[in-house]
Amino acid sequence: MIAWLLLLSLFGKSTQDGQENGVLHCGPQNVTLAHNDQTLLLKWEDDPSCSVIRDGLVYELQVLTADKPVHSGEVVVTPAQIGSTHSWKWTSHLPSQCARHSVRLRSQYNNQSSPWLQKTLPGMQSPAEISVFPKDKILEVGSRATFCCIVPEGKSFKRMYVNGYKGIEKKISEHVHALTVHLEKQSENWSDVICETTKGEISGASFHAGYPPGDSDLQCETRDLESVDCFWNVGRKMEELDIVRRKYQLHGSPCISGHLGKCFQKLEVDAAERNWTLTVTNPLGKLELHDKADLTKRVHMVAPDKVAASTVNPRNISLKWSWTVQKYSNLNLTCQVDVSDGDSNTTVFQIENFGVGLTAAVIKDLIPHWDYDMRVRCGTAQHFWKWGDWSRSVKIHTKGDVPDALDVWMKVKEDQTVISWKVPLTNQSHGEIFDYKVSWAKTKEKNQSNQTNVSRSNHSLTLTLDPSEEYMVTVTARNINGSSSPSTIIIPRRNLDKSEVKTSWISGSNGSFFLSWPVSPNASCGYIVDWCPVFGNCTFEWMKVPPNRTLTTIFSKNFEDGRRYLLSIYACTESAPVLLQRREGYVRETKIEAELFKLKYKQKDSAVEVSWEPIPLEKQTASIHGYILYYQDKSGDVFNVSTDDPDATSLTAKNLNISTYTFTVTALTAVGLCGNTSIIVILNPLADQLIMLTLISLGAVFLIVSVSIIICYRHWACIKHKVCPPIPKPVLTEWLTDEHTICHLHFDQSHYSEVLDVPELHDYFSAPQPVVGQDYMHSFTFSQTPKGYYNKPMKKLQPCLTLPTTGLTSRPGVPFFPGNDVFPNPSYNLIVQGEDQQSQSHPEIQDGMLIIDSGYQPQSPEETFTATEPEDVPDSPLSYSSTYILLPQKMSK
Repeated sequence: MIAWLLLLSLFGKSTQDGQENGVLHCGPQNVTLAHNDQTLLLKWEDDPSCSVIRDGLVYELQVLTADKPVHSGEVVVTPAQIGSTHSWKWTSHLPSQCARHSVRLRSQYNNQSSPWLQKTLPGMQSPAEISVFPKDKILEVGSRATFCCIVPEGKSFKRMYVNGYKGIEKKISEHVHALTVHLEKQSENWSDVICETTKGEISGASFHAGYPPGDSDLQCETRDLESVDCFWNVGRKMEELDIVRRKYQLHGSPCISGHLGKCFQKLEVDAAERNWTLTVTNPLGKLELHDKADLTKRVHMVAPDKVAASTVNPRNISLKWSWTVQKYSNLNLTCQVDVSDGDSNTTVFQIENFGVGLTAAVIKDLIPHWDYDMRVRCGTAQHFWKWGDWSRSVKIHTKGDVPDALDVWMKVKEDQTVISWKVPLTNQSHGEIFDYKVSWAKTKEKNQSNQTNVSRSNHSLTLTLDPSEEYMVTVTARNINGSSSPSTIIIPRRNLDKSEVKTSWISGSNGSFFLSWPVSPNASCGYIVDWCPVFGNCTFEWMKVPPNRTLTTIFSKNFEDGRRYLLSIYACTESAPVLLQRREGYVRETKIEAELFKLKYKQKDSAVEVSWEPIPLEKQTASIHGYILYYQDKSGDVFNVSTDDPDATSLTAKNLNISTYTFTVTALTAVGLCGNTSIIVILNPLADQLIMLTLISLGAVFLIVSVSIIICYRHWACIKHKVCPPIPKPVLTEWLTDEHTICHLHFDQSHYSEVLDVPELHDYFSAPQPVVGQDYMHSFTFSQTPKGYYNKPMKKLQPCLTLPTTGLTSRPGVPFFPGNDVFPNPSYNLIVQGEDQQSQSHPEIQDGMLIIDSGYQPQSPEETFTATEPEDVPDSPLSYSSTYILLPQKMSK
């Protein structure tokens, strides 16, 4: 007892002394430091004096690399752990060979610390050659790896690098350098770290960057109820190097095909849930996957065996197969038959059948005379897990049958009707077509039908029908198995193409036309849409639309860009089809070629009218919405006039200057300005136009006169006889010498019936003048006026002419003619004057001749002729008109 008290007193004193000095005597002992690659492992024990501590201890640690602190940490020791061996490990970023690693350790308790205790790993000292560490390291993608290069004495470091990666160099000591690399990608194989000296000497080490196991989605099932098959997703690409390849185990048993993501084990399957565990390991990690399942509810069936057709008909077959797994005969199965086209290998349809241990199925709705590929797969109907494997395909050819009914349509062209039908496809002909039979009759005379056979190479027939009658046309196709069902169409009484339905515009898109129309109550059997080019050969096509649809998109391999099409929509009725709408447009408009127009021009004053011929439809590869006329003179200024009328054929440029202009006409379309055509016009001054017009007029007059002269020359005798008939000589008889005064001459025209319709003569007469001498009668002087001055009127009214009965002297008191007496006879103005009696106004009579003063003065030199010459001499100086006075002769009693 006394000894214990003494021991406690000594311990208390020592504790008091330690506390006074700040040093804890409880500390680590038996400290060891080891390394595994880059991992440092420190182990130690507690000093016996630590056993009296009841609150636990804390050990503080420091890691030094190349005598530089790089890490610090602590380890907490509970009271229960005091007295046992403690351990601590830490992984350095530098391999242990690259630098000296030291670990310092001390204990702490109640703010008191034990002295530091240090352990050191020396690292590699002065190698004989260049060394790079670590070697053959397996590293994880995404991490940072540090490699070091140790250079021997007498050599100098130059650089470190890794092909395909970027790194950061760091100097550790004079002969040690480090390279830190971020591993961003997986290595295909091994990657090399190269260290090079200044003298070109190199050395290196290899590493592989990869991933820890990333497998997932484990599922286990049974295929034969006698084994288990497990499948999973292997994740990333499987490593090719054996050292890093993943290893798989299912319930502790290795999986030979684990790298393929599957594992098979033979066992007895019972109706109970079990846990299935898959373990995956590689140098970078370990992974466990789990699945819990009752395998009797996860039956993945194998493929049916010996699939074949037991019965083959034109439109159905019977299919049978067998099972290699006997336990399937007790399962409730559902089987699926895949029917594929024999040529294209595309699935046509699939059917399902149910039954216990199912081994047969009937496939209906097949096409006669057709090749099929068929295969079968099955699954459990109760607790369905997944479809089993497909069986091998079996080829089956169905028997032939009569052709399907033809798709028939018609088109009325003027007085002819074209009946056309679509070529039966292979899946519609059900064998080789021999020919077609077309029959037609008036609907009111169905018993009196006409018919004809059409060769299989033709698919239309043109009929000439009475437009006032309604006809029923029937078409059938024939093959080795017989004739198809008849296809009938009614031709209406009137021409469908002359219907009053207006045509609207439509624009195509993506090489097709989209059509929609209102519902028609007459469309009992749907709608028909046909189309053909507006110009050229109208080889029409059509499609039929069911009654419940009023829209469709039209595609055709015959559609051409830049060609206008006419589309018609009909209602299919029990009788003749009814035209509903018409559309016109392009599938795709294209740019019209240049030089489209044939231009002409006409100048009108300061304006020029440029005209062109209408553009034919075959040249309109786009719809024309109008025209623009551009014009520019030598100065380069451009002006334009335009029209929105697509039917316009001219445009006029006004207020132009006298210059040379270039006129360009272009068509305005949806794809831009097209068909540019130019013409150069030189504007003429207005005076030039007047001169040209005058010359043209003179030329026309000259031509008319020339033609008239030619005609007159050839018929001159006739014209002269008609216009100027022969005129008898004027004869003056005794009636002019009567003593009675004559103011009015009256003639009894009944005695002179040969004188008819003579123009009246109006003239003025002066009083008779006395005759100077007998010799004066033989020679007279006549004055002839210049042209335009022949009958100058008198200023005073002359007295009436007095005709004496005897003698040639004038008699006073004789009455004279009034100034405006009218003689109903042909006459001419005869001017007869004496040489010295120009101022007298008396007429003189000599040898039956009457000399009359006409009352005007001569305007030209005098001329003399013999008055006794009664005949018209061409060179006579006597001036007269073409009208003569015809005086009557005295009738004999």
